[in-house]
Amino acid sequence: MRSAVLFSLLTLIFLFASCRETENPVTDFGLDYQPLEIGRYWVYEVEETIVFGENDSQTEEFYLRDIIDYSYRNAENEEVFVVKREKSLDLSNWEIIGNYAMQYKRMALIRNFENQLTINLVFPPEVGLSWDAMAYSAGDSDEFEIEFMGNVTIGDQFLQRSLKVLQEEDDDEITFRDNRYEIFTKGIGLVEHYYEVFTYCSRNDCLGQMIIDSGRKTHQKMLLYGTI
Repeated sequence: MRSAVLFSLLTLIFLFASCRETENPVTDFGLDYQPLEIGRYWVYEVEETIVFGENDSQTEEFYLRDIIDYSYRNAENEEVFVVKREKSLDLSNWEIIGNYAMQYKRMALIRNFENQLTINLVFPPEVGLSWDAMAYSAGDSDEFEIEFMGNVTIGDQFLQRSLKVLQEEDDDEITFRDNRYEIFTKGIGLVEHYYEVFTYCSRNDCLGQMIIDSGRKTHQKMLLYGTI
C-alpha cells in the first residue's frame, strides 16, 4: 500500500512538471547572437595584411561599416537581409565597396558573401556544437564548432554573453597556415572576425622554413554598433 501511494505521488509530480514545461516552452533560441533588422549597423576597425609573394606584402588599417539596408523574400518565401558594406580611413568619409546577405534558415545563420553560402552559426548555441559550414555550398565540407561561451573583451569593450565559433586552427609549418574564428555577442551580433590563411614557400631551398609566399590576414574588431 505504501509503495502504491509513493508511486502515485511520484506520478503526480512528474505530470505537474511536464505540464509546467509545456506551458512555459523554451522560446529563446539565441537568434539575437546575430540580430537581423533593417537599419542595424556595425562599425569595425580592421588591420589587414596581404602577401603577394616572398618579400612582397601590404598592410593596411581601415574601418568597415556594415548596415542592413533592406530585405526581400526569396523563392522559398524566406526573408533575406542585404547588408551594405562601406570602407573608411577616418570614420568620416565612407565609400561603398559591396554588399552581402544574411538570413535565418532551419535554425542556422546563413551568410552569402561573394557568392559563397556559409553557415556561420547554429541555434540554439551551446559549447561543443559543430556543423558543416558548407552544407549549402558546392565546396568541400568545413566543420565549425562553438568553442566557448562567456565574457570577452574586444578592444576596450567588455562584452557578456558572447560565444566563439572556431572555424579552423591548423598549421603544418611546412605548406600552410589556416586560423579562422568569429565571436558573436548576444543582442549585438558579430563583434570579432579573424582570418589568417597563408601558404609557405615549398621550394627545396625554403621548404620547412615557414616563409610565407601568399595569403591574407584580416583582424576585424567591432568599434560601434546601433540602429539608424
